[in-house]
Amino acid sequence: MELINNIAKARGGVFVFGGVGGRTREGNDLYMEMKESRVINEKNIVESKVALVYGQMNEPPGALGSEVSALLGRMPSVVGYQPTLGTEMGTLQERITSTKEVSITSIQAAYVPADDLINPAPATTFAYLDATTVLSRGLAAKGIYPAVYPLDSTSTMLQPRIVGEKHYETAQRVKQMLHRYKELQDIILGLDEVSEEDRLNVERA
Repeated sequence: MELINNIAKARGGVFVFGGVGGRTREGNDLYMEMKESRVINEKNIVESKVALVYGQMNEPPGALGSEVSALLGRMPSVVGYQPTLGTEMGTLQERITSTKEVSITSIQAAYVPADDLINPAPATTFAYLDATTVLSRGLAAKGIYPAVYPLDSTSTMLQPRIVGEKHYETAQRVKQMLHRYKELQDIILGLDEVSEEDRLNVERA
């Protein structure tokens, strides 16, 4: 909501919010907040900066895909998803493009079942994104906000020719340190039991 509101007022443009699989309360709250911030103008719809498109709660797309595949006699893929999931996702994602006159920026919030990043639904979605920001329940429980988990978050822009060699190397070293800390978490009984190098990694992480 804040992202849409701030960009709409500062830079203009048109926003389309697609809500699929969310609860009715969340959709209604978003609608009311956008009315209050005047991003949606009911009295003069032409002045509105955003259009809200919601999927019906009684028609979940995941179940629909599985049922259609079953009726067509197709074998389901992993976790019961339709075997055509990749093709269908590609058909949607490839429509999000830019031209010389206008551009489209897509920000997608994807539900990850059981926090499993290799689940076919989020994994297929991630393949089309330039960057992914993964939020961690563990970091949120510790009161660390924003609860971004850097080991699972990615960006195609994190390249030496774009961000510079120094920035790239620093980012890689930080990720290596955090990865080593994650490995040590399961075996640490006390800092006195680990090597000096590993102790330094733990303290930095």
